[in-house]
Amino acid sequence: MGLGIWGVLGALVVGLAIGAIITYFITKPRTEQAYEDLQREIEQQRAALEKETENILDTTRAEAQEIRLEAERVAERRFKDIARAEERLDRRGDNLDQQAKRLETREQTLNKRQSRLDRRNNQLTKIEEEQREKLEEVAAMSTDEARKVLLQLVEQEAQQDLARQMREIENRAKETAEIQARKLVALAIQRVASDQVAEMVVSAVPLPSDDMKGRIIGRNGRNIRAFEQAAGVDIIVDDTPEAVTVSSFDPIRREVARRALAKLIADGRIHPARIEKLIKDATKEVNRDVSEAGEQAAYEANVHGLHPEILRMLGRLKYRTSYGQNQLLHAIEASKIAAILAAELGGDIEMAKMGALLHDLGKAMDHDQEGTHAMLGAEYAKRFRVPPLVINAIASHHHEVDQESVEAIIVEAADAISGARPGARRESLENYIKRVRTLEDIAASFDGVESAYALQAGREIRILVKPGKIDDLGAMRLSRDISKTIEESMQYPGQIQVTVIRETRAVGFAK
Repeated sequence: MGLGIWGVLGALVVGLAIGAIITYFITKPRTEQAYEDLQREIEQQRAALEKETENILDTTRAEAQEIRLEAERVAERRFKDIARAEERLDRRGDNLDQQAKRLETREQTLNKRQSRLDRRNNQLTKIEEEQREKLEEVAAMSTDEARKVLLQLVEQEAQQDLARQMREIENRAKETAEIQARKLVALAIQRVASDQVAEMVVSAVPLPSDDMKGRIIGRNGRNIRAFEQAAGVDIIVDDTPEAVTVSSFDPIRREVARRALAKLIADGRIHPARIEKLIKDATKEVNRDVSEAGEQAAYEANVHGLHPEILRMLGRLKYRTSYGQNQLLHAIEASKIAAILAAELGGDIEMAKMGALLHDLGKAMDHDQEGTHAMLGAEYAKRFRVPPLVINAIASHHHEVDQESVEAIIVEAADAISGARPGARRESLENYIKRVRTLEDIAASFDGVESAYALQAGREIRILVKPGKIDDLGAMRLSRDISKTIEESMQYPGQIQVTVIRETRAVGFAK
């Protein structure tokens, strides 16, 4: 059996070998044909590649040839440009050489002229020195002395000419401006003149009888102490019959205390608790009156669109006075004057009215804050979106800032007219005497003044000068100098007229 298996295996191997030989001889022609086809295809691709490569080389050679030709043309143009530039430079070099030669020639000529001029200057200097020495011998004075005399003569002549021109200019200006100014001021004053009040820091409260004084004071003074502490004022109980006095520099507090005290006296129940209640009620009443006064002032001035806080602060001016002039009435009066002036001068009437109405707004708060009333009023108005034109008019009506519009100038003029018109303001005897003496002292301090007298409550000062020292033109200069000194050194409402009088007398005797 083992022999049979090996026989089968041998037959199988022989069959496989024979099949492989037969397969080889059958597939050999096909393989050779495929190999030949592949060789032909490779040859064709090689020929096509060689042809394409040759075309590319031809194209590249042509482009390289064109580039080379173009480069040669550019280089040729560059060479030509360089050659032309060199020619121009050569020509310029020649021109510069020629100019240098001409300059050298000129310099030599100038040097010769300078030498001649120097010699002439030396000669002139010698001649001038000789002439100066001869003049000094003839005039019997030195050069410096002669110069001083000449300068004094020139200065005196110039001052006389200046004074003469100033007088002519003033006369021409007065001919046209004074008539119109007087007309405008008189018109404004006549239309809006208002009553004045006296400036006081005390208020009197009448009593039904003198027995009420003891009740106001209270046991051991408790009632009067409670009242003064709650109201922030001083209560003066003296020998004045049937009256007590409320004293305070704050007019709002004084008015609150006056009303509260009047109600206490009428009610008769006077004790600390009642005092505090009535003072609170009086404070509310005064605040309400302040708001109503501000609204009424805006209505009378015909100014609209103001913030309620602005109106409330404006109403506080009802209880403020300046030189005896009520500040709320002054604001209304100034607003009306500003409207008239703006209408005559072609300004913005609404802005002028508002600026004049609010120009003293800071006086209602300057007891509580630091700063001038003009700047305080401008800062307060700025918080409530008042127009910038009006803010500038408020801040500049005392020249603390520059005036930026004609309306600001109108506000300043309206303020001055309202405060300076006859009877508008009053001042204490001490301030009046001090101002008059100051005016006379300022005038007497100038050289050539013989005497000075203040007239018309200090609104005019008349100055008598020595005629031997001050001539007519000098009198004009003196009046202007004194006016400027007064403006710079004094504060006063309105304006002060300075009159210089020069009088020459000739006295003879008949025998």
